[in-house]
Amino acid sequence: MILSIISENRVETQNQLILELEKAGFPVTQTTVSRDLEFLHIHRALQPDGSRRYVRSNRQELQEQEGRLLRVFSKSVSSFQPAQNLLVIHTLPGLAAAAAGALDSMALPQVLGTLAGDDTVFVALPDSAAAEELCDFLKKLL
Repeated sequence: MILSIISENRVETQNQLILELEKAGFPVTQTTVSRDLEFLHIHRALQPDGSRRYVRSNRQELQEQEGRLLRVFSKSVSSFQPAQNLLVIHTLPGLAAAAAGALDSMALPQVLGTLAGDDTVFVALPDSAAAEELCDFLKKLL
């Protein structure tokens, strides 16, 4: 529905999008809309008239963005290990937030959330099996 709304209307703000979704029969919260916009790779783009509106990233932009995120993640992570339903990721000093942001942007369904310090990231997962699966995925990724 979000893709339909932004393609048929000039949507400039999240509040405007929320109102359009509610008119279409989809009551939503700002948090949900924000997460959905990220998941759908929708961002506010500058228009020729100087205004900004929501548009979906094209395939090349998405591939470039994913490549940058993977580079940030792989260059900052020094080690990781599961701890029950958590994955503990150690990074180079000062890069935990960047690693957590890159991981969040991957929109992995099993990741419930991340918490970053200076050189450590805690990744919350639903259970220990999911932590092991994510650990295996990251080993292949890196």
